[in-house]
Amino acid sequence: MGVEDYEPRVIHQFLELWYRYAVDVLSDAQVYSEHAGKTTVDCDDIKLAIQSKVNLSFSQPPPREVLLELARNRNKMPLPKSIAASGIPLPPEHDTLISPNYQLSIPKKHSSQAMEETEEDEESGDPNTSQEPKTDLPQQTTQRVSFPLAKRQK
Repeated sequence: MGVEDYEPRVIHQFLELWYRYAVDVLSDAQVYSEHAGKTTVDCDDIKLAIQSKVNLSFSQPPPREVLLELARNRNKMPLPKSIAASGIPLPPEHDTLISPNYQLSIPKKHSSQAMEETEEDEESGDPNTSQEPKTDLPQQTTQRVSFPLAKRQK
């Protein structure tokens, strides 16, 4: 065959492959011979075993005419018109890898709102105000802030 450089293991693998193939073909030929009622395996049994091995191992492509007919039928249908704008369609921002991927809850103080309420109470001077003690604690609400994870440049 002209092969001069090979690994020694290749010979053993090649021999094992051909031994297995020969044993499979001969055992199939023997089964075909017994099924036909013959006492010995003849050339026709071996040919049948080889042909069945080839048919099971390799699938034949469909004829060229069949492929051409399928292509003609497929190509008769026009392609759908593109609705999207020109360029590459991008996924929604929440599905991309560069979207913010965590949230940080920061308490936000509304001290200006609390100060305005106390000033309005002092200006009204209503004598019928309730006797409930007023606390001058600022109200806190949370604000969610998202930050993308990116390397900081030094």
